[in-house]
Amino acid sequence: MKPSVLRDKSFAFALRVVRLSQELQQNQKEFVLSKQVLRSGTAIGALVREGEFAQSKSDFINKLSIALKEANETEYWILLLQEAKLIKDELADSLQSDCKELIAMLVASVKTAKKVKSDK
Repeated sequence: MKPSVLRDKSFAFALRVVRLSQELQQNQKEFVLSKQVLRSGTAIGALVREGEFAQSKSDFINKLSIALKEANETEYWILLLQEAKLIKDELADSLQSDCKELIAMLVASVKTAKKVKSDK
């Protein structure tokens, strides 16, 4: 499998989200929001991986577009956790930064894939 910055960053982000969810459940006894951020935050990388074996260019674009939606949702949950004072500002800012980076990468990837598809 060839190197992929998006795959690696989305996987690393998913690990951070898993640890965040564990922390929220164990120490804060917060189960609803922790599961929401866990679901959306780990879905990003899973969808990127699915896209690697897409059946067509349209399928690839669809997988990454859904990953983009999940990243946007994850950004929302992190902000909500921060505003509810369930996570510290420093952690929230770091997670938000990583999430925004993934969003930018996904937007660029989808745009490039759409351009390549329309050029054919």
